[in-house]
Amino acid sequence: MTIRSSRAASLFPDGPRAKAVPHRLEQHGHVRIDDYYWLNDRSNPEVLAYLQAENDYARALRQHTGQLEHTLFDEIKGRIKQTDLSVPFKQEDYLYYIRYEEGKEYALYCRKKGSLTSPEEIMVDGNELAQGHEYFSLGNWMISSGQDILAYAIDTQGRRIYSIAFKHLATGETWQETIPSVTGNMEWGNDNRTLFYARQDPETLRSFQIYRHVLGADPAHDELIYEETDETFSAFVTKSKSKRFLMIGLHQTVSSEYWYLDADTPGGIFHLLSPRERWHEYDVDHMGDHFFIRTNDHAKNFRLMKTAVNATQKAQWQEVIPHRDEVFFEGFELFREYLVLEERKQGLIHLRILYGSEGQEHELDFGEPTYFATLGDNFEIDTPYLRYGYTSMTTPMTIYDYHMDTREKVFLKQEEVLGEFQISHYQTERLFAPAADGTLIPISLVYKKGFSKNGTHPLLLYGYGSYGASIDASFGSSRLSLLDRGFVYVLAHIRGGEELGRQWYENGKLLQKKNTFTDFIACAEFLIQQGYADPCRVYAMGGSAGGLLMGAVMNMRPDVFHGMVAQVPFVDVVTTMLDPNIPLTTGEYDEWGDPIQQDYYDYMLSYSPYDNVEAKSYPHLLVTAGLHDSQVQYWEPAKWVAKLRAFKTDPHRLLFKTNMEAGHSGASGRFKRYEETAMIYAFLLDLAGLANS
Repeated sequence: MTIRSSRAASLFPDGPRAKAVPHRLEQHGHVRIDDYYWLNDRSNPEVLAYLQAENDYARALRQHTGQLEHTLFDEIKGRIKQTDLSVPFKQEDYLYYIRYEEGKEYALYCRKKGSLTSPEEIMVDGNELAQGHEYFSLGNWMISSGQDILAYAIDTQGRRIYSIAFKHLATGETWQETIPSVTGNMEWGNDNRTLFYARQDPETLRSFQIYRHVLGADPAHDELIYEETDETFSAFVTKSKSKRFLMIGLHQTVSSEYWYLDADTPGGIFHLLSPRERWHEYDVDHMGDHFFIRTNDHAKNFRLMKTAVNATQKAQWQEVIPHRDEVFFEGFELFREYLVLEERKQGLIHLRILYGSEGQEHELDFGEPTYFATLGDNFEIDTPYLRYGYTSMTTPMTIYDYHMDTREKVFLKQEEVLGEFQISHYQTERLFAPAADGTLIPISLVYKKGFSKNGTHPLLLYGYGSYGASIDASFGSSRLSLLDRGFVYVLAHIRGGEELGRQWYENGKLLQKKNTFTDFIACAEFLIQQGYADPCRVYAMGGSAGGLLMGAVMNMRPDVFHGMVAQVPFVDVVTTMLDPNIPLTTGEYDEWGDPIQQDYYDYMLSYSPYDNVEAKSYPHLLVTAGLHDSQVQYWEPAKWVAKLRAFKTDPHRLLFKTNMEAGHSGASGRFKRYEETAMIYAFLLDLAGLANS
């Protein structure tokens, strides 16, 4: 391999050049030559040398913004309250919470018995567990039914492959037994000694097995109680809110299936609730004598059904909440005397409360044009209080307990933003941009007051638009570093998400995926036309499938954007979707299509960012990757950058930084992750001519 590498950027202004090794790929009689296929081998020293050369180059090109990065990191970190406490939630006899101590990267997981005036028990200290590891994540933790045993899952590599450990909370003793190489998903039976957990395929990382472990037994002999053989499905274990039933859930993009078992007899056999059917998705919970089922059976936007525990056939289901064309039914929360519905109307979350024998109901009023509301930690059934969270682009996340009879809101906590931040200094708006086909695309934006629509402001447009994931208008304290320097920050609620219901998602997937990209471009052009942005200082950012968005948009309309940020981008669509051994591939045929079929192959090929790199001018670009990423393999952005270096005709900056110790989510640690944020913001501010502001 030939790599021109030096600590001084002036020695290689065009960046490192990976060698081209032609690799022939053929499908449907069509041949692709992939010159950088060889980068798909993290054990190859030449691959690691190339990644390091790119890191060196990125570091060299950032030397002039080094001080700005430090300033931004200190700003962002300085807004975070270092000694902090989450809002405690009640579960059985205890109040559970996590807290942080000044100067420490990881949380302490704590509880108090009965009331907050009781002595604190530190269950585990993440800082102690993280010692000696470059990366650390405590991914999940579960308390046994007797409230005396903690099971917790740890990942020290970043590939979301966990080990489960056990601790006796009364004595502080850690069990000798650990369960390695698992997903971190787990659930206790009601006997205080049986734990169910999910294990992934070691190659594809698909969660496909559910095991039963009994404390004191050798984990190597744990009983396999379910294995999912359909490679498009993944498996997990959960428990009903009533705690009466353990459930095995099986999900695929367009269908699902549940099995249930009385949690008091965890050694028993699971029973099928409703068999999987193509295009039927459902979720289930339990209370009293009934299962409650959110289903899209004859209901594109979902409806709520119930059925007696001993009568689970779909023909026996009874409708509780009907389907509505204009409302997307996202979820529900069961209480003994109340039913709370989470519904999305015109792109915004509404919380609707039903109660009483005569079907009384009311909604919570949030009072802002664009916001995000979410159900909180509601583990208790016999309570009149609903816990929920509220945030907007100007309002930090705020937690309330809401009395569902009296309608009294009890303020519990608002994310504290240190420094000079005041909500009143910022303004949020909700707009609609016309797409090429006339569809109106919602846009949420925020800026510092004093802003004028005169076409002189730099603007950052963020998008995702895949998997039906809705990107809601929430607060981010780090963003203030851009807003305070004159940036407008915008969320584009493009098709492929689910902001406007299931049809919004379906119109941005499979053979309609390009709507996602053209919607994003339409939003950018609309904002320019309306005077929200300087047409020469429009920037875009997206990660993972949002990185695919960046790559596709950059190929289609590079003239619209001055610079772009692609975080762990999914950019080699065709090659990845043709390889069933890569994590996520088999479970996503219903998202992107199966390129074994000619029509999907041709359509993917027409937008795949890597396959459509051309000899032309591109925007300034910053790309990030994680060497141990289990969702978007590092070689996708690596190959993309290598090909861009070979083809692009412009002198614009192209920076590629690989985190050599982390995975999809980047660096671990409460503060360390903001080093990447500071790097991104410095890149954008420098391009916008605001590096000294």
